[in-house]
Amino acid sequence: QVQLVESGGGLVQAGGSLRLSCAASGIFFTTYTLGWYRQAPGKERELVATISGAGSKYYTDSVKGRFTISRDVDKNTLSLEMSNLKSEDTAMYFCWGQHAMGGVQSWGQGTQVTVSS
Repeated sequence: QVQLVESGGGLVQAGGSLRLSCAASGIFFTTYTLGWYRQAPGKERELVATISGAGSKYYTDSVKGRFTISRDVDKNTLSLEMSNLKSEDTAMYFCWGQHAMGGVQSWGQGTQVTVSS
């Protein structure tokens, strides 16, 4: 059974930094695409960044140059390093995973990031 558990959210001032972590169990990192989504109040959930089983990374345009996705295969941990945070980054952030062959998607419970201006 796949389990994804986020941590690291919080309140930060605009321009500050935060690091989100996702502890994953029940998967092999090299066979899964993992990523982060976010959802702000009243808005649809949007993709933030992904990392493939081979290590290829994708970022949505609004976070390029500010956010960095990484993984630790030995520790089964996915991370999102966020810097130069803006008020528009305020959202619930969700860890996400899906096997490279497709199929069932797995979600964490979410961690709140609030950026004060």
